[in-house]
Amino acid sequence: MEMAEADLDVVIRSIAKKQIKVLTAAAKKRHGRLMAMAAKAKDKDTKARHKHLAKATLLSAAAAARRLQITAENAADSYARSIKKAIDDPPISKPAKKKD
Repeated sequence: MEMAEADLDVVIRSIAKKQIKVLTAAAKKRHGRLMAMAAKAKDKDTKARHKHLAKATLLSAAAAARRLQITAENAADSYARSIKKAIDDPPISKPAKKKD
């Protein structure tokens, strides 16, 4: 496999890695905001609700990050396989035209 083809599947993985970092950072930021709201809450129910939302945010973000990672790996692997197949298979030639 040529270097250019290898680089594109690496690019797919790299983009996913960056997206996962952004997703995780946003989830942590939201978690922190919700925990701060829980700390400032006046009653027990509001405090519990904010803590529950904070926990659910992290769990949902982790699940989304896993799905994103799996999807990116599948896409990168599929791309690499298709390029390898294209390199290994000879080009298909068109059949000669029949003369009447």
